[in-house]
This record gives sequence, C-alpha cells and structure tokens, in this order.
Amino acid sequence: MRPMKLTAVALAATLSLGLAACGGDDADTAAPASSAPMSSAPASSAPAMADGQFGPGCAAVPTDASNPGSFAAMAKVPVATAASGNPVLSTLVTAVKQAGLVDSLNSAQGLTVFAPSNDAFGKLPKADLDKVLADKKMLTDVLTYHVVEGRLGPDQLAGAHKTLQGGEVTVAGSGTEFTVNGNSMVICGNVQTANATVYIVDSVLMPKS
Repeated sequence: MRPMKLTAVALAATLSLGLAACGGDDADTAAPASSAPMSSAPASSAPAMADGQFGPGCAAVPTDASNPGSFAAMAKVPVATAASGNPVLSTLVTAVKQAGLVDSLNSAQGLTVFAPSNDAFGKLPKADLDKVLADKKMLTDVLTYHVVEGRLGPDQLAGAHKTLQGGEVTVAGSGTEFTVNGNSMVICGNVQTANATVYIVDSVLMPKS
C-alpha cells in the first residue's frame, strides 16, 4: 500500500449471514427417495455476521436519527464531524482537534478508523495522557496509528493492516467479535460515516517506538 500523507484519526459493515448449519443422523432403515439432496453440513456454525453496527458499546450511541451522534446522522457526514456528535468519542475529538487533524481527516477518502472510546482514554494514567496531548508530534503519531487506508468491512478486518502512522495493527476474530493488537476489543463495529468505516475500541492503541 502506498503511504499517504494523511493525518487522521477518530473513529465502524458486515453482512448478516446466520450460518446455522444442520446435520443429520444416518438412519439404519431405508429412507424414502427424495429429489432434494440431504445437507451434510456440520452441526456447529461460525459466528453470525451482523448486518449493520454490532457490539455492546453500540447501546451508548443515541438512537434518535435527528441526534448528530446517531448512526443515521453520522453516516451523512465525514468522520471527524461524525465523531464530534457522538458522546462516546468526545475525548478522541478533543485529541483530534489538539493535533490539528480535523480537516485532513474529513477530506480523506476511504478510511478505516479504530476509534478509542472515552473509557479507553480513561484507562491511561492521567500523567501519560497529558504528556501525549501536550506533544503534537507524539499525539499525531498515536492518532494516525488508529487509521488504515481503505474501508474494511468485518469480513476483511482480520489480519495485519498498515496504518497512516506507518506501523501495523493486527486484528483477530470473526463474525461480530474482534480484538486489535491482542487486547483492545471492538465494542461497536461497522459504524459508517461519509468517508470512513469506524470500529470503536475499548483501549488506546500505541505504536511501537
């Protein structure tokens, strides 16, 4: 992937296919002839894929479509603007503004953003958070480490992805359950904005020094 001179952050589309597979036991007695073949799929099934947003954290997002933080409203505006209306992402929005990334993020096309929730920032010691917020270069590196070029749906999410910061994030999981870099869980995924797909995560991702 060619590196992009994009500084971006902030902040979510998976096809809902309930793969419920049916198995059948072989009968000892002859069964009546049937023109339809019997399914031999195993009884176990893969995790269901969600058609739309998924995850326990989505419950905190406003449901009124007229609210700028709702999924419906966020889908109509670029990602930094969308995040500014979402109460779950207010700390992230503050960091994006502090780094001066709003315009570049909003003008970018086709991004995937792993957006730390307010609680994710709350896990950081206050002294560490204040240090990052006070150092624009460090803050920019941290924020752009959360952004990947291209819109990734849940079916494309697992694997290693190069970030705009230059490092890689590694996503594991499938269906509606994913972790990033081993310990940051996607709590609200497949959130659509006008120019990005957002996956809200419960821990801040830190690039390697």
